[in-house]
Amino acid sequence: MVKKSTKTAAIALTAAALVMGMTACGSKNETNTSNNTNAGNTSTGAGGNASSGDKNVTITFQNIYPDPATPSYKMLHAIVDQYQKDHPNVKIELDSLNTDQQKLKLKTQAASKEVPDITIVNPAAQMKPFVDAKLFAPLNDMLDQNGLKDTFQKGLLDYYSFDNNIYALPDGNNIEVVYYNKDLFAQAGITNTPTTFEELVNDAKTLKAKGITPMAIGEKDSWTGSFLFMNILLRTNGGPGFLQDVLDGKKTFKDAAFTDAVSAMQDLIQAKAFEDGATSIDYNTGGNLFKTGKAAMMVMGTWETGAIDSSTVGPKVGVFKFPTVGGKGDPDQFMLAPGSAFAVSANSKHLKETKDFLNYFMTEMPKKQFELKNAVGSGQIITGDFKAAGYSQLAQDVLALFQNVKGGDLAFDNTMKPAIAQAHLSSIQNMFVQKVDPAAVAAEHQSAYDANK
Repeated sequence: MVKKSTKTAAIALTAAALVMGMTACGSKNETNTSNNTNAGNTSTGAGGNASSGDKNVTITFQNIYPDPATPSYKMLHAIVDQYQKDHPNVKIELDSLNTDQQKLKLKTQAASKEVPDITIVNPAAQMKPFVDAKLFAPLNDMLDQNGLKDTFQKGLLDYYSFDNNIYALPDGNNIEVVYYNKDLFAQAGITNTPTTFEELVNDAKTLKAKGITPMAIGEKDSWTGSFLFMNILLRTNGGPGFLQDVLDGKKTFKDAAFTDAVSAMQDLIQAKAFEDGATSIDYNTGGNLFKTGKAAMMVMGTWETGAIDSSTVGPKVGVFKFPTVGGKGDPDQFMLAPGSAFAVSANSKHLKETKDFLNYFMTEMPKKQFELKNAVGSGQIITGDFKAAGYSQLAQDVLALFQNVKGGDLAFDNTMKPAIAQAHLSSIQNMFVQKVDPAAVAAEHQSAYDANK
């Protein structure tokens, strides 16, 4: 059992910030923002009536919260509805897509320089091409309003900054964990969660033999398999930094750490750990297999905690750290996931009004997420007594994991250039379709890297 005081709960959410401070270049001053602080102080300079005037304005808001069953969807609509009620001359036009759909649509829009007023981008390498093309507006001025900048975890905004300008505001700061259904484990006779990858593979075989799908995944959205693979690579490399070593010329994709990771990933796939037709199932559908009790495990970012809690299996779900692989790795090192982030079009016809709304949105979001019991993995600092607020044991257990994070790696596509990342995503996705030669997978990666470095 994990018991939390108010102080402990606050530390739990900010522990991941320390990881970001270690891995990011530079740091920010950190001040706490209570879940009920600044909730109504937005009438001037942050989306208040005085800032919007009387002219009719339509702001297009592209987002990745399409599922009405999730707390994130409810948060989005609650804030937007309230803003429109308070500002009858402003219409927020929502374009809600799943992650891969949104990425593809934004690429098309960017090619014609018709980016929505607000869109979603991922940090670091994924974001840089849009910044280089001058498609996004700097948000430094907006962040200085009402102390908004200081609500973000220390170092987190560095992942969205180029040349001293901040171009996007993240919705989260997460680690990847393994969620599991305690009832399905019990049905299969599994009494302990796996601490080694070998045990994980054996548990998958045991579950499959009992007619239970071991792991849910939505590999039609190819980033999901990549996230899982990066956990394995973090272990086979003995710690973080493999991709950075490749970039620095110290390693290649043909090194043993990478081929061992491919072999381990293939062992899991060949053990039939995933649902049939995984590459034809998208992220939301795959996640719903777990949330409806049709799969025993899901390897995913802690942003899913709130949605799992609100699902039918919520009370049955526990969490554990990704295990060691071949005796290597530290389970307290994680796949780090600075969140997807909100960027503003540099060509917006309503730039001031758009920034005013986004300021309001980011000011309200921590409070609304706390209310919806969806504050785990927030990119902004949230303090409060999570137990007293009715947060589940699962949420409290996930918060406890944040206390011991010892660093980790970013996603592949947040580290490498887009062309290299696309080759990687396709290569990993192919492993779900057919058995592969790890040396051939390594060669595919190295060829893509050499052609695009």
